[in-house]
Amino acid sequence: MTLAGVPAWWLAAHLAAGVVGTWLARRYALHRALIDHPGDRRSHAMPTPRGGGVGIVAALLLALAWLAWTTPPARTLLTLTGAGLALVAGIGWADDHRPLPASLRLLVHAVAAALLGAGLMVHGAPPWLAVCTAVLALVLVNVWNFMDGIDGLAASQGALVALGYALWASGGVAGWLAAAVMAGLLGFLPFNLPRARVFLGDVGSGAIGFALACVVGITWRQLPEASRAMLLLPLAAFGVDAALTLLSRILNKERWWEAHVTHAYQRWAQREGHVVVTVAYGAWTLVGVVLMLHLPGWSWGSAMASGVYLAAGVGIWWKLRGKGVQALGVGK
Repeated sequence: MTLAGVPAWWLAAHLAAGVVGTWLARRYALHRALIDHPGDRRSHAMPTPRGGGVGIVAALLLALAWLAWTTPPARTLLTLTGAGLALVAGIGWADDHRPLPASLRLLVHAVAAALLGAGLMVHGAPPWLAVCTAVLALVLVNVWNFMDGIDGLAASQGALVALGYALWASGGVAGWLAAAVMAGLLGFLPFNLPRARVFLGDVGSGAIGFALACVVGITWRQLPEASRAMLLLPLAAFGVDAALTLLSRILNKERWWEAHVTHAYQRWAQREGHVVVTVAYGAWTLVGVVLMLHLPGWSWGSAMASGVYLAAGVGIWWKLRGKGVQALGVGK
């Protein structure tokens, strides 16, 4: 039994690592009093331990080590990727224990992204593609951190996007890594949905974004240019909400780097509850996965379908934010 060329034992191993790692991380967080308390800048109502994503990180580092050992041609790429993942997770783990300056975290994220880009260049990717992947890694690390604000959302989105990438890749290093991300997150989700008993923390949210960027970068290298943009469609749900909310905060001269509850998903969750929003965002992302898998490379039809999908996302964001033209600082 396989999933897109990935054997069942690989999926089972990372699912088990996600479950056991999250259980251990939760016990550690309770012991060390690593607790997120409710507040004006939080979307939860009960004190909840954080840092549960460290178990997923351990599973992904083991996956990278196994793939590096069994795939000599990609060993340098996977080693540098593992180093970048460790940096992102490490600074997140430190921040989960004691808040760190945003500038320091961003610097470490940039170094990690540069390691990923360097690994792709060593593996034969052209410099422009390596740079694009490094930028994507820097963006996704922070997008997943921004969007990790309600029960189950960041983990379910990561699992769905990874599933799409595993199906697209159909084996190989990218497919196996995507499958590891998906299985590890499925092991975490029972602790985070329908009511969170532990949060991913910065250690987990950043690692998810970095791992997905790695999968995209490896896959991009193997694709013709006309098909590369398709890999961004499953990221649209998080990308639209994060980008437009960030833009609105900047235009409204708010302290955009601080925690807040003004994302579209947070506004909606205040009215409808976490589960409804998490499921709805999952449906949005599944549409993106289907489009990615079934649309051909560049064509006018693909461009129109993708444009309609993205425009619908922008319209949904505009309505959920509930601020009309003032959502983007216009009309004041």
